[in-house]
Amino acid sequence: MTRIFSIALLAAATLMIGGCYEMDDTIANIYVVRMEGGEEVPVSDAEVRLFALGSLDEDFVGEPRFDTTQVTSNQGFTSFNFSSFYVAGQAGFAVLDVECTKGALTGTGLIKIEEMLTNETTVIME
Repeated sequence: MTRIFSIALLAAATLMIGGCYEMDDTIANIYVVRMEGGEEVPVSDAEVRLFALGSLDEDFVGEPRFDTTQVTSNQGFTSFNFSSFYVAGQAGFAVLDVECTKGALTGTGLIKIEEMLTNETTVIME
């Protein structure tokens, strides 16, 4: 009897472990550049804001679902990790607005965030 119980317990544990899978990170990488002489030059210390508003209608602007800000590195790069927001089985993740500012320079864009992938976009500041 104990042998049958041990085998059943081992089989159940194997099924539970085999049914789990490792989730990859959901990352948004933003490159911020300005054009100088036809070449892209990285913009360091630019403030990068990623955000998405909730439902919109004529009378009500929803609360932001995402609204986060970071500063670019010397290479004009910053990375956002949205892994904690991803829910397994979710179809699609988000399309976020990108706003970049540094002094008089500004730039905007969009980034489509796909779950469990590294997503990238480049914003050109003027």
